[in-house]
Amino acid sequence: MSDLSAIVKAYDVRGTVPEQWDERAAEALGAAFAQLLLSSGEPAGTVAVAHDMRESSPGLAAAFADGVRAEGLGVLHLGLGSTDLLYYASGSLGLPGAMFTASHNPAAYNGIKMCRAGARPIGQDTGLVELRDRAQALLDKGEMLDEGESEPAGEPLPPLEHRDLLPAYAAHLRTLVDLTGIRPLKVVIDAGNGMGGHTVPAVLGDAVLPALPLEIVPLYFELDGSFPNHEANPLDPANLVDLQAAVREHGADLGLAFDGDADRCFVVDERGEPVSPSAITALVAVRELAKHPGATIIHNLITSSAVPEIVREHGGEPVRSRVGHSFIKADMARTNAAFGGEHSAHYYFRDFWFADTGMLAAMHLLAALGEQDAPLSELGRAYERYSASGEINSTVPDQRGKLAEVRAAYPDAETDELDGLTLRFPDGAWVNLRPSNTEPLLRLNVEAPTPERMVALRDEVLGLVRR
Repeated sequence: MSDLSAIVKAYDVRGTVPEQWDERAAEALGAAFAQLLLSSGEPAGTVAVAHDMRESSPGLAAAFADGVRAEGLGVLHLGLGSTDLLYYASGSLGLPGAMFTASHNPAAYNGIKMCRAGARPIGQDTGLVELRDRAQALLDKGEMLDEGESEPAGEPLPPLEHRDLLPAYAAHLRTLVDLTGIRPLKVVIDAGNGMGGHTVPAVLGDAVLPALPLEIVPLYFELDGSFPNHEANPLDPANLVDLQAAVREHGADLGLAFDGDADRCFVVDERGEPVSPSAITALVAVRELAKHPGATIIHNLITSSAVPEIVREHGGEPVRSRVGHSFIKADMARTNAAFGGEHSAHYYFRDFWFADTGMLAAMHLLAALGEQDAPLSELGRAYERYSASGEINSTVPDQRGKLAEVRAAYPDAETDELDGLTLRFPDGAWVNLRPSNTEPLLRLNVEAPTPERMVALRDEVLGLVRR
């Protein structure tokens, strides 16, 4: 019997298949999703479902759809898609949705990202715990069909419609950022055998729309959920090596790397050097503030201090948020923010139903680069002001005790506990130490005005954490 508490995380479902969950569990989750929607009184006659290229995804998505239909709701099955394509369907059609993907996780994993109509997220504080408990009850009662069993005869199930929304998704994104007038750019794009190989040709290429002034050099566009070249996790520097080499080899203007479900986009400049997601957040924020003067911009608490500084300099109102897409989306909706960015290269847009789309962020970057003549390394320099450690994980059984120990070591630092423990120092340096939602880990991020100060502070805090 599946223990759903092991796979239902803070803001999605994630676990190994079939060890932690299977199609029977997916069917229970689909039925529970429909029950949640119906009990909340939302108009939910149809649920949009899409999936990535993993071997287990089509079967899990189909079982989930069966569970939804068994509870009296129809299903609009979109087939292969990126996560932001699912959000496009949810926003443009006003439908709740479910995306089957494990994002950047290895091949053995799969998961579900769920949303209400309008791409509103479902997380632990907005229905995911109730959904888990409903699905667990169905499994425990044995109400889900075992593999190979037939649905008992009775009332016909609600409709199951198949539709391809890729052309409409591509056309919508092109209305948000006009790339037709930029200077010609050569772009290496690493899809990591993930869904970027499906969406990039439609949005940035000429597969469904007229060509843009972009020469695209594709890397690993073949959809393959076994990830034969490297994991589709660009947050790990090892997975950027091929992109960096290709940018230098082809003399490209920049390189883009998408994760497995193509909702995140990482960037390297013309030298093959990574551009921090904080710098991309600040750059896109400036562009959004030009369209929406005085708007609110959301940034999570471990993005660079440069982000709120630059937002204020351009007349915007920065608002700090917890790490995690359900938290930042809630803050986006609450404040009607124009844009939001995270250190993990998730980028959120009011013009995209407050949802995250790496593709739209990439288009903003291409527009910013193509509207002027400087190389990306020079353009990006204006948005890089501090030295950052990146995220460092440490296994710590007693997370609460260790946080208290670190806090006690810096009695003169300004502290807050929005998400874990943040320490701020008079010279502008800061430390954030926060527990993982799912593992006995503490995650450390450090930023300081100079590399030397950052390294010294990082090593000092790490010494305390790992002592």
